[in-house]
Amino acid sequence: MPENRYNLEIESDPNNLITVEEFVNYFAKDLGVGDERMNGLLLSVTEATTNAIIHGNKCNLNKKVTIDVVAENNEIKIKVKDEGTGFDPGKVPDPTEPQNLLKDSGRGVYLMKVYMDDLKYNVTPEGTETILILKIKE
Repeated sequence: MPENRYNLEIESDPNNLITVEEFVNYFAKDLGVGDERMNGLLLSVTEATTNAIIHGNKCNLNKKVTIDVVAENNEIKIKVKDEGTGFDPGKVPDPTEPQNLLKDSGRGVYLMKVYMDDLKYNVTPEGTETILILKIKE
């Protein structure tokens, strides 16, 4: 029987993204995430973590990014929390608009919305939490 809770805490260093990828592969396989959803899950969690490291914590090695995973009721809820001041998701430019098509960045939030069944944000005094929801079958 697989676990239903998983946790990872990393320093705010982009080099730690390989650890995040290994963590996602571990819990996703443990929870039986199919190949058809795996790439989107991996992309979404690494995008959320990249945003937390770079935009939230400004690559400050003294600040941590925490990833909490809970699997219950046929869904996986992944919370990626930074120690930053937060942002307004409504102000993130739409990468599908013509003026944004050739930009090097700015697609992470869009891709998380595409691949996840739900995407939420919780801004607290302690940091911003990106909440990714992926529905799974029994």
